[in-house]
Amino acid sequence: MNDTLLYVIAIVIVLGIAAQWVSWRLKLPSILALLVIGIVAGPVTGLLRPDEMFGDLLFPMVSLGVALVLFEGGLTLRLKDLRGHGAAVSNLVSWGALLSWGLIAAGSWLVTDFSVELALLFAALVVVTGPTVINPLLRTMRATPEVSQLLRWEGILIDPVGALLAVLVFQFIVAGTESYMLFAQSIGVGALAGAVAAVTLGYLIRRHWIPEYLLNVVALAWVVMTFAGSNFLAHESGLLAVTIMGVWLGNMRGIDMSEVLSFKESLSILIISMLFIVLGARIYPADIVATGWSGLGVLLVIVLARPVVVWACTIGGSYSWRERALVSWVAPRGIVAAAVSSLFALRLQDAGYIGSGLLVSYTFLVIIVTVVVQSFTARPLARALGLVEEEPRGILIVGANQVARMIGKALQQQGFRIKLTDTTWSEIQAARMDGLDTYYGDPVSAHADRQLELDAIGRLFAMSRRPELNTLAVIKYRREFGRNRVFTLRNSQEKDASEKRRVAEHYRAPRLFGESVTLQKLASLIAQGAEVKATLLTESFDRAAYEKARGKSHIPLFALDKNHNLRAFTDDYQPEVKAGWTLLSLVSPAAPVAADIAAPEAEALEAKTGN
Repeated sequence: MNDTLLYVIAIVIVLGIAAQWVSWRLKLPSILALLVIGIVAGPVTGLLRPDEMFGDLLFPMVSLGVALVLFEGGLTLRLKDLRGHGAAVSNLVSWGALLSWGLIAAGSWLVTDFSVELALLFAALVVVTGPTVINPLLRTMRATPEVSQLLRWEGILIDPVGALLAVLVFQFIVAGTESYMLFAQSIGVGALAGAVAAVTLGYLIRRHWIPEYLLNVVALAWVVMTFAGSNFLAHESGLLAVTIMGVWLGNMRGIDMSEVLSFKESLSILIISMLFIVLGARIYPADIVATGWSGLGVLLVIVLARPVVVWACTIGGSYSWRERALVSWVAPRGIVAAAVSSLFALRLQDAGYIGSGLLVSYTFLVIIVTVVVQSFTARPLARALGLVEEEPRGILIVGANQVARMIGKALQQQGFRIKLTDTTWSEIQAARMDGLDTYYGDPVSAHADRQLELDAIGRLFAMSRRPELNTLAVIKYRREFGRNRVFTLRNSQEKDASEKRRVAEHYRAPRLFGESVTLQKLASLIAQGAEVKATLLTESFDRAAYEKARGKSHIPLFALDKNHNLRAFTDDYQPEVKAGWTLLSLVSPAAPVAADIAAPEAEALEAKTGN
């Protein structure tokens, strides 16, 4: 029996990670592949029978998995962000979420056999959209930045808000309907346990009593201890406790939880993968189909409630009716709804609550239909409404060092949207002081998948000091932007590297500015006073005249054609710069003597371009 359970766990892990890979490959929300593979492995083939194979371990395993998901969700909620991304986002994730909850609860109570309590719980579950389903959809939809940013931040912020709402409703069902005193006790114990756990862990971190290499596992143990301890003190209070703990830690001053969050996100990928293979294996497609007309009624309620909420939350804003219409249509439900509904259904069934089994069927119906239908219709609708972003002109620069900042600033002055990303806080601060948009974090992390905004960004310039990070960024974003739109800047470490340490040819991207140009060389020139100059070429002052004027005192970086399309100089491509084009070069402070005659004309043309 023990060997059998080992094989089952191995199968679940392999299938879960395979589903994640398929989702990445097809650019689809991972929940679709996880559910499909789980259903095929479960009721379709009989390979997985979770209730039989896991037995009494099933409920605690699912409970602990959901607890870790909710803790991570709470950790990502920054209270300042609730009002830091515009009134529309703040409205959607606060009173807008409550309005949506009320409308869906009332509608589902009317069209299904749900009791009032189950209708309120179901509505709380499907209020959540979530970044895991929104982000892949936004990348294929490519809507205008106004729409994309509104949808992205709603998904990020409403994830923990909706989860907290669902936990509170669940607490009321299991305790409040029997005794308001029990409900108050479970809420009080959960909130107190979460707060105490957050404060004590934060104190230990602030005092440096936990070594850095143990921080991640100590935080994980603290979450498990809080969940179990709170449940011991008050029945079913653990989920609320870990959610409160996550929110508290995420907003505690002087505590940097980025490393813990990065670890938790990696762990969550494994947990979610296993969780949904197991949950999918417990879903019978016939149960979803059996929802019949009432299921269609629930979908109609959700579809009709969304525009009411969106229109109410954007009153007084600058959004057009087209933008409101697109936002009203795009609201796929995701992982939190599926995980929490399955756990609550298990718990309510054990408690003998009539009709709780329907909770999973209706929730998964909403998830599958909204994700599938909106994945196929969002882009055509955005195009029909005239809200599709044309060829993205923005550039993601990996690295915020002095070279990256100077090049980013020069391109921003030419009208390009620039975003710099780095893991060094001092360099991120310097970039922000230069007026550049930044992302503080690793661009290939799971956190970046959730929170790195790529609206209107279509190119990658990998310019960090870490060659390995540049290579990883190229591999990751090559599928995102296309093979001919990712570039790297050579590092002197690579130039001297042996064949054993050299990156394989098929992983490489075109080298910015040529094989002989390195990050260190550009940094040295900038330290000596070199600047990026933009020069408008004319019939009388063409590329040859410019080269004669500047001689070896410049390195050509980019060319802008008459339509303002950007072309980078690389090791294997040299743009044929013509009259009417703008040439961006890194120019040393002292021009050669032979160029004295032409230099004044170059300076005049540079002045016309704003440099």
